[in-house]
Amino acid sequence: MRYLGWTDYTVIFLYCSLLIGLGLYLKKRASRSMEDYFLGGRKMPWWALGISGMVSYLDLTGTMVIVSFLFMMGPRGLFVEFRGGAVLVLAVMMLWTGKWHRRSGCMTNAEWMIYRFGNTPGGHFARLAGAIAMIAANLAMVAYLIKGTGLFMAMFLPISPQACAMLMMAVATAYILTAGFYAVVYTDILQAVIILIAVLTVSTIAFLRNPGAQQLAQVAGEVTGQSAWMSSVCSWKTPMPKGYEQYTYLFLISAFYLFRNIFFGMGAGGEPRYFGAKDDKECGKLTFLWTALTMLRWPMMMGFAVLGVLMVRDLFPDQSVLTETAALIKTEVGQIDKSRWAHTLSSIINTPEHYSPQVIDQIATLLGPQWQSSLHLLSFEGTVDPERILPAVILYVIPYGFRGLLLVALLAASFSTFGSFLNWTTSFFTRDIYQAYLRPRAPSRECIQISWVFGFGFVITAFVFAYSVKNINEIWDWFIMALGGGLVVPNTLRFYWWRFNGGGFAIGTLVGLTSAVLLRLGQILPVNPGPTMNVLFNNPASQFFITLLFGLAGSIIGTYLTKPTPWDTLTTFYRTTRPFGLHKPLQNLLSPTVREQMKKEHRRDIAALPFALCWQITLFLLPLQLVIKSYRAFIITFCIFAAALAGLYLIWLRNLGTSGDPQASDAVDTCSNRGKSKQGIPVKDKI
Repeated sequence: MRYLGWTDYTVIFLYCSLLIGLGLYLKKRASRSMEDYFLGGRKMPWWALGISGMVSYLDLTGTMVIVSFLFMMGPRGLFVEFRGGAVLVLAVMMLWTGKWHRRSGCMTNAEWMIYRFGNTPGGHFARLAGAIAMIAANLAMVAYLIKGTGLFMAMFLPISPQACAMLMMAVATAYILTAGFYAVVYTDILQAVIILIAVLTVSTIAFLRNPGAQQLAQVAGEVTGQSAWMSSVCSWKTPMPKGYEQYTYLFLISAFYLFRNIFFGMGAGGEPRYFGAKDDKECGKLTFLWTALTMLRWPMMMGFAVLGVLMVRDLFPDQSVLTETAALIKTEVGQIDKSRWAHTLSSIINTPEHYSPQVIDQIATLLGPQWQSSLHLLSFEGTVDPERILPAVILYVIPYGFRGLLLVALLAASFSTFGSFLNWTTSFFTRDIYQAYLRPRAPSRECIQISWVFGFGFVITAFVFAYSVKNINEIWDWFIMALGGGLVVPNTLRFYWWRFNGGGFAIGTLVGLTSAVLLRLGQILPVNPGPTMNVLFNNPASQFFITLLFGLAGSIIGTYLTKPTPWDTLTTFYRTTRPFGLHKPLQNLLSPTVREQMKKEHRRDIAALPFALCWQITLFLLPLQLVIKSYRAFIITFCIFAAALAGLYLIWLRNLGTSGDPQASDAVDTCSNRGKSKQGIPVKDKI
């Protein structure tokens, strides 16, 4: 079965060849040193890092999930994506945690642990635990990307989702491991141009095909069952289809996710882009640009949702045939686990001769002559599968020629996110495990080679994990809620509590990580845990609070059972990072003038947070309303957006780069030179 024209396949082939060629071209530059390989030599311009950040967050799998919620709910789908798709953590990273990480001069988040907790057993325990936790977290994220890429590409290639994912990830792995962070940033800039073209294409097509707000509301209501599909108000309760009932109480869910994002953001910011930034001002500018450019994905996703609503109306005037078809497949083909549903459908579509002719005839009778194409949209529950709306729109709605362009754009989004996480993860293993504890004197060439070996093994492990889950939503919930809850407390306390030490971080991290893994095992093991335990295992909110409590208990107990952080290390951390929080014993070390400057910086950062969040949310909401032609709501939202931007400018943006101690903004050059400025003057003397 042929879905694409030869021009589409040619575009995809040339794109993949270009990526691999670019990786080979940049290999020599990336091989100069570990800093070049993992941070681009700290010489990348802030605008390039900002563009790279935007592209790295615009992943294919996340785009599929967000389109699914926009399809089901209209603009209100944005509020569900407070859980992660709206990346509200960027607001906190932009205001303070990004610059706090940069001031350390470290190369990785785990290496930062030595800077924070000292070159002591506790510091090394924290570094090792941090590296293990981040590798585990990134494993879940990469598995999420692999699962979504497979589901997406299986609609365009006559092979299974697993084979599609394997093919695409092989290409991405090859060029990322070859050129490291240079490949991440330079290919992200290329891919940003491709994505921009795709955004304009899809948004324009959707806007032109939109029959008008009133007619679209009627069609969307019939297709999705949402009478308020056009609304942009975060309603208290909204009906949801089978498999998505947990999002029924929308206001409570979105409020919870908003709180979670702020909490998570307070311990975030340890990304290579911040460690690679030149100064505090560039940290703020790159994140502001990063956030502003992230807005571009939302009109494209809303365009896919609008085209999806119109497409489903034409394909399935009577959606009851989907319920009958799902029941037929489950009865005639045999017992099918939900995690194998997409694979089973792919097998029926591509090799119908392997199944009973009577079954195939019945499916064709229910779905019509184009049953093979329509079958891709069938969910396990017997409804339209919202996670397949995006690829289905490309398949059914987008003309030949443009399909290849959109596929390349979405693959670019997938590759960029995959590449960022792969580069980040290999840096943890190579820098914080192999070089730190296994081969301290290993030369750069050996470290880069070992990162290749680890990278390939990491991708294979993520691939196996990806195909142990039922759908991409399940991976995201576990990653954000269970695993995120287990790690958030130790990651937050390290900034805001002076007494928190390496032992507390390591024990809290490992306890939180273990509790999240046990909850995951409780989901996949073939046992019946009973109704009460089933709620604990499968409800994302309960998973979050369970793992959070374990992480909190481990952090507090570990802190008081182990030795405090050495005083010299603690004072160096405080003088260079200059965080706010529970640091009273350390504040007395600073002069009154410096202390007042720091307080002024902290007040600006905290006061700007509600304006930054409001600016970001309305920035993403505006294009959604424009695509669906909801002009009245657009005007109201724009007024709120303008007020939030004005407040953000007055409080924070115009003061960007003004730190509590201007002399110390670049005090620490690298973690290996902790405690000395670039001029070699001890930091304590400068303060």
